Amino acid sequence: MELARRIVDVIVDKQGEDILLLDIRNISILADYFVIGSAISKRQTKAVVNGIIDETRESFGAKPLRVEGDADSGWVLMDYGAVVVHLFAPEARNYYDLEGFWEDARVIVRIM
Repeated sequence: MELARRIVDVIVDKQGEDILLLDIRNISILADYFVIGSAISKRQTKAVVNGIIDETRESFGAKPLRVEGDADSGWVLMDYGAVVVHLFAPEARNYYDLEGFWEDARVIVRIM
């Protein structure tokens, strides 16, 4: 939980938007938490991703197990094992609607 909350803080610090922290422990074996956020530009997406990587390494000694996608694709997935981060361009976020798919998850934090 501490890692997930710190990732939320980084997204806020980098001025990401519509940030959601979901507890999926009771409905999925994929991870414990999903962090979902939006970035309005490719440049901001890169800044958020790099900020998360830097902060998790410095504060937790953690590196993502893998990073999929990039700013050009509109969706970056960062897998930290127990925490999975989804960072979207707004259009891609609307299209994939992860909030709708995971609607049974418990919302821990929502920052509009």
